[in-house]
Amino acid sequence: MLRSHTCGELRLENVGQEVNLTGWVQKSRDKGGMLWIDLRDRYGITQLSLEEGVSEASVLTTARTLGREYVVKATGTVIERISKNDKIATGDIEIKVTALEILNPAKLPPFLIEDDTDGGDDLRMKYRYLDLRRSPVRKSLELRHRMGQQTRAYLDGQGFIEVETPVLIKSTPEGARDFVVPSRMNPGEFYALPQSPQTFKQLLMVSGFDKYFQIVKCFRDEDLRADRQPEFTQIDCEMSFVTQEDILNTFEGLVKHLFKTVKGIELGDFPRMTYADAMRLYGSDKPDTRFAMQFVELNDLVKNKGFKVFDDAELVVGINASGSAHFTRKQLDELTDFVKRPQVGATGLVYARVQEDGSVKSSVDKFYSPEDLAQWAQAFDAKPGDLLLILAGFADKTRKALNELRLEMGSRLGLRDKDTFSTLWVLDFPLLEWDEDSNRYHAMHHPFTSPKPEDMDLIDTNPGAVRANAYDMVINGVEVGGGSIRIHDRGVQSRMFNLLGFTPEEAQAQFGFLLDAFEYGAPPHGGIAFGFDRLCSLFGGADSIRDFIAFPKNNSGRDVMIDAPSPIVQAQLDELQIDVRLRG
Repeated sequence: MLRSHTCGELRLENVGQEVNLTGWVQKSRDKGGMLWIDLRDRYGITQLSLEEGVSEASVLTTARTLGREYVVKATGTVIERISKNDKIATGDIEIKVTALEILNPAKLPPFLIEDDTDGGDDLRMKYRYLDLRRSPVRKSLELRHRMGQQTRAYLDGQGFIEVETPVLIKSTPEGARDFVVPSRMNPGEFYALPQSPQTFKQLLMVSGFDKYFQIVKCFRDEDLRADRQPEFTQIDCEMSFVTQEDILNTFEGLVKHLFKTVKGIELGDFPRMTYADAMRLYGSDKPDTRFAMQFVELNDLVKNKGFKVFDDAELVVGINASGSAHFTRKQLDELTDFVKRPQVGATGLVYARVQEDGSVKSSVDKFYSPEDLAQWAQAFDAKPGDLLLILAGFADKTRKALNELRLEMGSRLGLRDKDTFSTLWVLDFPLLEWDEDSNRYHAMHHPFTSPKPEDMDLIDTNPGAVRANAYDMVINGVEVGGGSIRIHDRGVQSRMFNLLGFTPEEAQAQFGFLLDAFEYGAPPHGGIAFGFDRLCSLFGGADSIRDFIAFPKNNSGRDVMIDAPSPIVQAQLDELQIDVRLRG
């Protein structure tokens, strides 16, 4: 190889050794008599030094022509640095250069290749290959690598087999929008890219592969956010002859293993909470349990007192922001503006401060007596110095808005520390949810989720009350994984399709292969899928998954580096028998 060592491995014990290093010029400092160059590769940075009158003139001349990001090879002797740098691993040594070769010059990059760069998101996405040279991005991908390696190690140790499933599959009407791929050999027909390998992993269970996993690419044509990409990666898993308890224990074990091996953190057992309790106490099926502020319902205490907002509301509910009575009127107005934002949807905010003497002062004092307000404080278990924040309106909308306010207060009070990890299983989701637009039920998870055995009798009489044998893993308010015990009986699966509005003919056309397979000895089975990109960003303490994906798309679903998606030539369209009419 051109190098004997990397730019991150030399230490004091290497002093006196002759070495060859290769890498990119991070920066150079020319003080006339002395010249220093920081040489970088993916392993770290090593300082090179040259001295007027000591280094060969030709070597000095070459060194003074170097620009940022030049690719070079340096030969020299490891010496101890006089002025040490404790911010880098190689900071005790430097290389006294005897030979220097430019392997490739470089244009001046459009942004600084440093931890704190001057490049904006769009610019760095366009030149992603340069952005990947920066240490924070490189470390994110190294973390992703370790996560993948340890996932495979754990699941292999548990007897799982990794099986690849097809990427060109059949489009189905449920779930998010599919990306579709035209078939040249079957004109007018299309493949879809998989949103998940769901039916294939169930077929693997029918095949007798009782423990399957795959770190797999999935695709959804949906609107994007910081934690979504059109193509993303799942840790996809399925097991046969198991109960829900077996699934929870196995994959709680996986996440504990990842925290221990990747972050050096020992997690305790994960608490469990029903979906109903999560919505009642937090207004979310993925509550952030790093801090308290559970919801307190006040209907019995506040109605029929003459305050129309509360009297007319379906639900009056609030949180206790402990120790926040010092919030100024300006801060409270900011919170009111926050809850009125269209994304949050509340119409206003009522607040009450618990004074040092225990009395309560509220923004609606004229409607409530001191005794009434004391009952509020008692309901919230409030102490002097606490701040009560209360919303009112339609139940579902108000819980959603209060969840957003709770998270905002958690952030403002510094209660959402990225180095603190609070885990949770959320269980017993509704099997179905009613959609007003289509006037029918939709599967809350997917059509293959099994009802709770004790709720089977409700499928025909009260389908909205049926609970699913489903579970989500939540960490710090982020759903990192979800799954269910599956239906493995053709009759039950047919009933489920009927509930979802499929005719028998439609069900057979779309999923006949799975229904037929169930007649050849399908075992009881269940599984889970983790959002691998999201899990990596959580471990890395980031809000966005982009830096944990080597070549991500932007918020419009575009790869601005290679300019995709893009038009294709007419000859390709003709081969596919696709008529594209551009609309102005």
